[in-house]
Amino acid sequence: MEFRLLVLIVLGVYCHGVLCGELTFELPDNEKMCFHELIEKGTKSTLEFQVVMGGNYDVDMELTAPNGQILYKDVKKQYDSFTWNADFKGIYTFCFSNEFSTFTHKVVYFDLQVGEEKPIVENLGEHATAMTLMEATSTNIHGHLAKVSTMQSHLRLREAMGRAFAEQVNAWVLYWSLGETIAVLVVGLGQVIVLRSFFSASKSTTKANITVS
Repeated sequence: MEFRLLVLIVLGVYCHGVLCGELTFELPDNEKMCFHELIEKGTKSTLEFQVVMGGNYDVDMELTAPNGQILYKDVKKQYDSFTWNADFKGIYTFCFSNEFSTFTHKVVYFDLQVGEEKPIVENLGEHATAMTLMEATSTNIHGHLAKVSTMQSHLRLREAMGRAFAEQVNAWVLYWSLGETIAVLVVGLGQVIVLRSFFSASKSTTKANITVS
């Protein structure tokens, strides 16, 4: 199945104080791709990834701190999520590896969130009184919208995986149908050749009998 280079834009935007980075990229066979992010000390970060297309939908992933400490490492994972607090300020590196695959490309999606989202109502903890109805409603709507956005991202990934699988099955059916067609044509041609050889042999025998008599 052909792989189309899906994306591939990094969204480096601030979402109410959170640095959100999403990327979908193609990871060739026998290749390793690394990404880097500067994170301040004490910042809580979350990295979520999922293999969308290719092979058994698995990759190796490794997350390394600025001091070289390996914070996360796993092999042949289809999807996972990891949250950590930065003990050092510096460049954190996370790498996806498809080096164990000899001919299958993978399409990988990841979502990196650095920092915690600020409340939609500023100084919420310093309120001397209870929130107004408007503030409570806005906070509630904001929370639901965040959940909807996350669910939509997961649904898009599932839809992409289902579409890729359907295309792959369609290709298998096409190749099988072509194989069956070729086999039927070969068998039919063989039968015609065999039948013609029978008639040719009978004609030769008849001519030989007439000549002898």
